[in-house]
Amino acid sequence: MHILLFILVLAVVFVNGWTDAPNAITCIVSTGTLSFHKAVRMAAACNLLGILVMGYINASVADTVTGIVRLDYNRPEESVAVLCGAMTAIVLFGVAAWYFGIPTSESHALIAALTGAAVAQGRWEAVNPAAWGKVLYGLGLSLVLGLSFGWMFTKLLGGLLRRGGGRAADTAQIVSGAGMAFMHGAQDGQKFVAVFVLADFLAKGKPPEAAVTLRGHIPEMVLCGVVMALGTIVGGKRIIAHVGGRMVELQKHQGACADLGGSLCLLLASLWGIPMSTTHAKTTAIMGAGLAGGTSADFKVMGGIFATWLFTFPVCGMIGYLAAGFFAR
Repeated sequence: MHILLFILVLAVVFVNGWTDAPNAITCIVSTGTLSFHKAVRMAAACNLLGILVMGYINASVADTVTGIVRLDYNRPEESVAVLCGAMTAIVLFGVAAWYFGIPTSESHALIAALTGAAVAQGRWEAVNPAAWGKVLYGLGLSLVLGLSFGWMFTKLLGGLLRRGGGRAADTAQIVSGAGMAFMHGAQDGQKFVAVFVLADFLAKGKPPEAAVTLRGHIPEMVLCGVVMALGTIVGGKRIIAHVGGRMVELQKHQGACADLGGSLCLLLASLWGIPMSTTHAKTTAIMGAGLAGGTSADFKVMGGIFATWLFTFPVCGMIGYLAAGFFAR
């Protein structure tokens, strides 16, 4: 069962590369600053760097994720079934959303699925309200700060970048896009390496005695970064076309400001140990940059994205519940 869990975690990381990692390079590709393949190579390197650097110096996001549900370390097989059910739910939901080209939050899918899977074992008391509070807090912050930072940076820097010519906008977009990819690794990479950490503690039959650290899990962090990059190469174009081409058509200076706003939003959340959706932070930052620059937006596409976000918690929770029951047989 532990081997199956390992495979399912890698499948989730791969799907994250399909549906979430492309958000980091949406603006760079959709504005023509870099080709898709050049942007993917940059994002892969920055994602990996983000996982390693933030995982080493501040793993508070991973610590929050490992505390979402309290696993029973005296009954490891049951707890592994919970984790397998949660991973299965994320894969199924992520692939379905990718098919329709809609960016989803694997962060919220992970948390909802873990909760549903734990409840399937009849353990409502295992759900940690304090950790869930951080998740909901992060949801609100991503929407407010993402929109605000995207709007603010476009108002403050947009005119300066536009007057600086194409080279200034290109440079700013590449730098800010690299920062966005770094922060995606710092946030989402931690969350899924955290599942490896949980599996490790289950194998040892004892819970963590202190705050979770990722310093002893460098191979897992590297593996997550590589698998995430492969997922982006395979399926990233679909998400980029939906968000960067259909939702809001940004100019280069707006794209740079959106990336800067999303990066700052994720940095603050990572330092505070708040699991935040990269998708939410980046998408709302794009909306803010578009509004500040007077760019027209497709509200039908926006509505579809918001509807998917709303359905993530109940749908992933239910799939996690059913899948965990299956694995517990």
